[in-house]
Amino acid sequence: MSTTETPATAEEPVIRLVPSAEERLLRESVGAIAARYGQKYMLECTEAGEPPTALWDELAEHGFVGANLPEEYGGGGMGMTGLAIVQEELAHHGCTQLLLVVSPAIAGSILAKHGTPEQKQRWIPGLADGTERISFAVTEADAGTNTHKIKTRAKRSPGGDWVINGQKTYISAVEHATAVLVVARAEQEDGTLGLPLLFIVDADAPGMTREAIPTALRMPDRQWTLFFDDLTVSPDRVLGGEIGGLGALFDGLNPERIMAAAGALGAADRALDLAASYARERNVWGQPIGAHQGVAHPLAKIKVEVELARLMVTKACALYDAGWKGAGEASNMGKYAAAEAAVHAVDQAIQTHGGNGVALEYGISDMWWGARLTRIAPVSAEMILNYVAEHSLGLPKSY
Repeated sequence: MSTTETPATAEEPVIRLVPSAEERLLRESVGAIAARYGQKYMLECTEAGEPPTALWDELAEHGFVGANLPEEYGGGGMGMTGLAIVQEELAHHGCTQLLLVVSPAIAGSILAKHGTPEQKQRWIPGLADGTERISFAVTEADAGTNTHKIKTRAKRSPGGDWVINGQKTYISAVEHATAVLVVARAEQEDGTLGLPLLFIVDADAPGMTREAIPTALRMPDRQWTLFFDDLTVSPDRVLGGEIGGLGALFDGLNPERIMAAAGALGAADRALDLAASYARERNVWGQPIGAHQGVAHPLAKIKVEVELARLMVTKACALYDAGWKGAGEASNMGKYAAAEAAVHAVDQAIQTHGGNGVALEYGISDMWWGARLTRIAPVSAEMILNYVAEHSLGLPKSY
């Protein structure tokens, strides 16, 4: 069963096997910036408890954080193809930016497709130049990403505003955000909860508090639990309308998966580069360890795995940017494949380094939890396989 039926309004997707001159320049330019910061900068920010503001601001200054957004609002007009290149190159240098996933990719894509003219003019230029940074709050402790079971509620007040109550968990990079895109279900007159709505909430809005979640991740972008206690939101902050929130929400999920995949690909490339360099230089018994097939073949297999995943992510970007429904299948498959490649690459890089794989000076062990997280977030490997089984193979729904 195929999920790539062509919508009447879709453009013809173009999958470039050879990057365009614009794409090559973008990668080179982002790489030049990222190389000046690197993993060392990210660890310094982590130790200081500060977000990676300097790197973000320099990327924004050159227009890279809005690479996917429409040119008419100050964006780069390169779609998810462009933003994925930015994230992949940053990850390749150890500088993955979680805020790129939630702000221009998720919030920016939803605004571009579903925002009112006033909302687009209010928010997208700021997202494009990096001065507005929108985090994304959907996950809840008892629901995960199952939006049909979230309990955060929004009730219409007599004056027309919305009042939100509830909580979210594992919300990324709130400390660096100027606003949060909150998913809540509309409370009906009888107290039951209807379909999800999307609200753009100022990060310092009265009624919203946050608590950091300690994790094993060695990265500056933190995870938060958010609490909403009678948080008032005006009607002009409802994104996607009062009946179209679910569709708008889903249109942000494919960019989320693409960006997670791009970060995983960059991390896999970084791990392979470090492992191959070490295998070329580490000399035992009179020759480099990379001359031994027991070292060389596992790395070669992972290189094949990474390139296959990159092809699927390239396909996902092309389909999404052209407006094809098949972008959902490709985005999920690309994220799954890239996550597996990243985990395998980092694990094998540690193995190639032997005891040095756990020595902090080599920078491999710091990559482990970040790579491992890609199997879980933003959607687990198991849920992707459920999607493929149901939508690609036509098997009965299992959940």
